[in-house]
Amino acid sequence: MSAPAVATRLAPPAPSPGAPSGGAFDRVDPLDWESLLGCVHCGICLPACPTYRVLQQEMDSPRGRLYLMRAAGEGRIGLTQNFVTHMDRCLGCRACETACPAGVPFGRLLEEVRAQIERRVPRPLSRKLLGRLILGVFPVRGRLAALLVLTRVYQGSGLQRLVRRTGVLRAFPRLRAMEALLPSGAGGAASDILREVVPHAPSRGRVAVLTGCVQALLFPEVNRATVALLARSGFHVLIPEGQGCCGALHLHWGDRETGRRLARRNVEALGSADWIVTNAAGCGAAMREYGHLLREERAAAFAGRVRDVTELLAEHLPEPRHPVPVTVTYHEPCHLAHGQRVREAPRRVLGAIPGLRLVELPESDLCCGSAGVYNLTEPEIAEQLLARKVERIEGTGAEIVVTGNPGCLLQLRKGLHARGLRLEARHPVELLLRSVEGSGR
Repeated sequence: MSAPAVATRLAPPAPSPGAPSGGAFDRVDPLDWESLLGCVHCGICLPACPTYRVLQQEMDSPRGRLYLMRAAGEGRIGLTQNFVTHMDRCLGCRACETACPAGVPFGRLLEEVRAQIERRVPRPLSRKLLGRLILGVFPVRGRLAALLVLTRVYQGSGLQRLVRRTGVLRAFPRLRAMEALLPSGAGGAASDILREVVPHAPSRGRVAVLTGCVQALLFPEVNRATVALLARSGFHVLIPEGQGCCGALHLHWGDRETGRRLARRNVEALGSADWIVTNAAGCGAAMREYGHLLREERAAAFAGRVRDVTELLAEHLPEPRHPVPVTVTYHEPCHLAHGQRVREAPRRVLGAIPGLRLVELPESDLCCGSAGVYNLTEPEIAEQLLARKVERIEGTGAEIVVTGNPGCLLQLRKGLHARGLRLEARHPVELLLRSVEGSGR
């Protein structure tokens, strides 16, 4: 499918001097009206938007959604089901922000509107239950660990094979999407094996590593590689005990109060280090927004010190001594490429590994359909985006697809398995550690 042409320009409504009163939004957490008015309705964002590519509808584009937000804020429309549907369909991938010549912070606006929706619009019971499961389990390690134990029983007992063979979940698309994402073995031990590490070389500074929720339990090898490589690069690595969930899932869902509480906790726990390091794109993007979210000077300073692990490793690369003779392609996580504007650092890290051949992935920054929990809330659109992504990956001839976000790893592994492809999906730090230590395949 080729990118659609930019649609006919929409005439913007008459200028508004500021956030109006009497519109559809309340004043509890008001919309950033000045940023909303920055949209000039040029349509440059349309080809970059995954949902516009799939659905080809104006109101499922960033421009269309901004038009609806403004209309609701000015009281010309209400928070109708149609309005809510178009907001729910957005992945929040922020590709439109990269494309936008006016610099409209679409991701912030979307989160603010979703908070309005969650406060003011009655939701179906099925969505409420899904929200309680996602926000009540995924970000809480103890609960997630218990769920993974049950998952291993489900997989090992043969029940999973029976469920998939009978197709009983076809009538429940969201539950079916969740079941399909379950990784084989369903995760390892929690990140309590990680400890503070003194650098192998004269210290370049103190870094506090966010160990994460899904990352810590489903991809503990990524956290171990992160700590080992940072120490080899000369950093004093801290694993603060008081840290917790970054709040990204809550903010995407519209629960800004919980997002703020979690943000304050992390600012307190991690804020004394020179750098705050993440290896999960979604977490990094959320933490870089803490200043805007909390409206506090300390939080803004904290956000300014957040770095993706590949940024520090690209600047201070530990010597990759051992060849890793594989062909690799790189999928850019949306919240790394568009949310944090980090694009070259992961490629520089991969390019420094001897023997590794990096093949560029067409549409590398187009969303894979994961987008936090979008693959659970909007499984049909997510499946179309995943199929497109896997097709592009297969066309590269790569043996490994590399990406820096746990949601993307789960989504890609699901898509590769469904297509019967014998490709690995790995984090960049895993391949770099193979080269530095000579470990692994």
